[in-house]
Formats: sequence, structure tokens, C-alpha cells
Amino acid sequence: MGDFENGDKKSGFTMKLWRGERMCLVGFDVDQPEPDLVGFTIEVRAPGSADFTPLYNRLAFSYDKPVADAVDGSRNFPSTQAPFQKFRWIHFPWGDPKGKFVYRATKMHMPQDNKLVAGTSITLDIPLDSHFYADFLDVGFTRNFASSQAYAETFGNNPNVIPANPDDGLQFDPKPYDKQYQWLGFEARALMLGFLDEFINDASVTIDAFAYDFNEPEILQRLEQYGPRLRAIIDDSSKKKNGKVTGHGASDSPESQCAKRLTASAGAANVKRTHFSSLQHNKLFIAKRKGAPFKVLTGSTNFSFRGLYIQANNVLVFDDDAVAQLYAGDFEQAFTDPGGFADAAVSKKWSAVAEPGRPKLSFCFSPHASTDLSLSPLAGAIDQATSSVFYAVAFLNQIKSGPTFDAFKRLIGRPVFSYGVVDKGGSLEVKKPDGTIGLVDFEYLADKAPEPFKSEWSGGKGINIHHKFVVTDFSLETAKVFTGSSNLSPSGEHGNGDNLIQIEDRNIATSYAIEAVRVFDHLHFRSVMQDALGKKKKPAAAAKGNAKTAKAPTLPPLVLRKPTAISGAPAWFSGYYVSGTQKEHDRKLFSS
Repeated sequence: MGDFENGDKKSGFTMKLWRGERMCLVGFDVDQPEPDLVGFTIEVRAPGSADFTPLYNRLAFSYDKPVADAVDGSRNFPSTQAPFQKFRWIHFPWGDPKGKFVYRATKMHMPQDNKLVAGTSITLDIPLDSHFYADFLDVGFTRNFASSQAYAETFGNNPNVIPANPDDGLQFDPKPYDKQYQWLGFEARALMLGFLDEFINDASVTIDAFAYDFNEPEILQRLEQYGPRLRAIIDDSSKKKNGKVTGHGASDSPESQCAKRLTASAGAANVKRTHFSSLQHNKLFIAKRKGAPFKVLTGSTNFSFRGLYIQANNVLVFDDDAVAQLYAGDFEQAFTDPGGFADAAVSKKWSAVAEPGRPKLSFCFSPHASTDLSLSPLAGAIDQATSSVFYAVAFLNQIKSGPTFDAFKRLIGRPVFSYGVVDKGGSLEVKKPDGTIGLVDFEYLADKAPEPFKSEWSGGKGINIHHKFVVTDFSLETAKVFTGSSNLSPSGEHGNGDNLIQIEDRNIATSYAIEAVRVFDHLHFRSVMQDALGKKKKPAAAAKGNAKTAKAPTLPPLVLRKPTAISGAPAWFSGYYVSGTQKEHDRKLFSS
């Protein structure tokens, strides 16, 4: 089927591999599940390895010692003994995988209590190399796993990897935490630092940079090494609170400190501050060789500790002269006349780049006089979707009108499969498979977690999902992705310096769809646990000096479900075969 998907069907059992960005989504379907079906094993053979290794589950059917000892939050149970009771699974290989991974999945049955019998098996392979389109386009994501069982297991929930106060970021020493940063920053960090490292010693290359949140010293130090070969535009938006100036424009903010240091290294004429009419919200680098633009890095990821190591974010690198020329025009207008940007030619149209054998790309730069220019194509894509819509939009809940608001409102009532995650006032709004909305508190599992899940770090103060992307019909030839730095709101498109990208390509759309599913699954579990345990209760009122804390209800240890004939409970898969439900669509979408 190619380098981006692979599938097969045998005896009514379907398996499908979808290539993501350094991850693989494995989808399953069973035409007529046998009553004793208890899930699927997944075994993987990595490139260069001779043997298959099972992926591991945190859950088992039962435990042979006290649950507190048997289950410690780690993935202790091989799926050959504790099969996955889901119709899809996302595999994260460690490091930077190169070459083809081979996946073997097997239906597992339990004809008698505690007796597992292997059924139909399918073996497929797929490459998971980090580059999607070599020498043209690469996409990278941050891991967004500071609040996770994996971070708890790997790094002991260490909260010291980011400064407690973001304003202290430039004085924070990152050296002791390089391993954590490689893991948390994932490919987004590698792309960002690699972009700057590539040209530091090439005297023919200059860098133009836009920055919004900026407190990451490793990025600043690299930009300083460019000396006068750097030009930078740094946001200076601010507010007054109790008579004091706060925000990026404050004289002691990290952004102002970065501007001061870059002024010293690059020269005063090469560093500008602006907020357009609201925010300078771009986060991007443009590389030029002898004055000719040839490479661009952009996306949602700020040059900050939180942006790289806590939040879910994305980075795109375009290694293309035509794309770089468009961004160079954007920068030049902002550098010379930010006040006139909304009336300049660069802000008044979508610019397309279409080359044979490559994804069709379109770019729109703000602020605009008319916000419908950028947002109407996005709304149209959502309205025209016939199969699926996935989204992760940080501030979508703050949008109260306009094309994006109307399109998402219409989406809820349409028979189109959709998953979404939205930041909402310190919590996260998750559209669950049944169509209802759940709020996820990132501090929740820091206080209360059912076995086998252990306490997690909340990731500190601030939002955890910072993506701004929408994917429509990823599995069809009409697939589209809208991404960039834009918050996808009329107010942002009217007042912010931003860029919005439309990518018409099934392979890139699949990588963003898998990222949406990954983030959704990570958060949906927390929503389920909060619903089951009830909301956290505050200390109950009591006599003075004798306050008592009300305990939240507890759940029994989580276990895998046995067949109905053994347990008397509904089969684990029963909800996936209810006609017209989100779960049924989910099962079919990722296996087709």
C-alpha cells in the first residue's frame, strides 16, 4: 500500500497500519467477534532486530499478589498475556526510528477461565522514518507527556525541568535536563535546534526570526551566535495591572531581556518590537543564503520551556524556495511597516505552492482587514467533510462567533466522526466518543489515581494543549490540514501577526490525525476517571480548628474483561458494535 499505510484482512479479521510522525497507529476490526474474543496482541520487530517483542499493557485479567505490589503504573504485562481491549493502539518507538517496523497482531480468545488461545494473526510492515517528504517538508510534534504515566516512570515526575516562574527562564540552567528535554520536546525540539545549528557556521546564511513567548536559553544562545546575520521581531504586547506594566512589553520580561541581548549581538537596527494591533504571535525562522530565502520553520511551538516541554505543539519545516519566499515577504512587511500590514498585499490573499509530486500548500498571513479571507476556507473544509474531523485548538472555547465557530457548531449535529480537544480555563474540554463533553483537570491524577495508575505531575501552571490544527477526511484523497500559529479566531486574524497553512495531502493529514487521537486518548482517560470517581472535594466545613477532608470515592482495581460466559458482564467490545455510535465509527475508520 506504500510507505504511509498498510493493511490486510484474513478470516474476518482486519489490521491496518497508519504511519504517524515517529509513531504508528494500529487499527483492527472483526466482522463477527466471537463471544470469547478478549482482545489483540501486538508484537513488533524493529529495524535490524531478528525477534518480535510484545507491546506491554498496564492492565491484566487478574493479579497473583496484592494489587499495590502487582501493579505499579508500569507496563508490566505483555500483550501476549494481557491483550489490548481496544480496536486501535498507538506505538511510540524509542529514539529516532529509521527503516521498516514489522507488526504482528493476533486475535486472542478465552474459551475457559484464564486460558488464552491465539487465533487469527496478521503481519504487516511500515517505515517510521522522521522525514515525510525529504528535502521539502518535515513535521514534528512535542510529546506533551509531562503529565503522564510514562514521565512518572521514566523521570520520577521531576517538576524541576522547567523554571517555577517563567520569567526566570533565561537564568535557568538547562544542562542537567538534556535527556528529559530530548524526550519531552520530541521531534519538535530536534527540528527547532537543528534548524539553527545547521547554519551557525555558514557565513552565507542569515536568519530572520519572529518570536512570541521567548524564555528558552538554548534557542537564545544559538540566535546570539549569528551576530549581525540575524534579524528578529519580538512581541511587546502588555497590560497594566495595579499600575504596573505586565506581559512581553514589560522591561523585565524574558522577551525584553532576549531583545536586549540580541540587540547587543545583532545590532540595534536588526531587532524590532511590535504587537501589531494585538499580538505578534508568529513563531518562526526564515533562512536565506546570500539574500535568497530557501528554508522556513514555523508552527504553534513557542520558544519557551512550556511550549517545548509541557504543551502539545507542532513544528513544520519547509525546505523550499517558493515557500520561503512567501514567508520572507511576510517578515519584510512586518519588519518595515507593521502598522500597515493589514492593508499590505501580503495580507490580502492566500498564496499557493503546487509542485509535481509534492503536497499542495497554501499560506495566509495576518493581520487582515477581512478575517473571512483566512477562516472561510477552514469553515468550508469542516462543512464539506464526509468522513472525519479531528481538531486540537487551544483557545477554541473563546471563539464566540465567525466562520470557525459556526462550522464547529454545525459539525456537532452532522453524522461525521469527530474528536476534539480544547483548552478551557485551566482545564481541557474533551469531546468524548458518545458526543458529550468532559473537562479534564491536569492536577487530578496528581492527587487521585485508581490502580494501576500512579500519581502524575500536573505540568505546572498554564495550558497543556497549545496546538492549533484541524484535519478533515484524513483517510480520503480530499484530506486537508489547517495548521500554523493562528488561533483560528476572528479577533486573532484581525489583530495578530500570524500565519495559517492549508496542506492538501493524505499522508500529512494522517500524521496530524494520529496526533489528535494520541492527545485525545491521553486526556479521555482522565475524563473517564474523573467521571467515575466524582469531582475532587474540598475540606468539609467543621468546628473551628477541626476541619476534615472529605475523601473522594474509590474504584476497584482496573482489570481486563473476561468473556460474558465467564464474567456475566457485557463483552468488552459490545459498545463498538452499536449502530451509529462514535465507537462504531472509530472501529471502522481506522481499520478501513
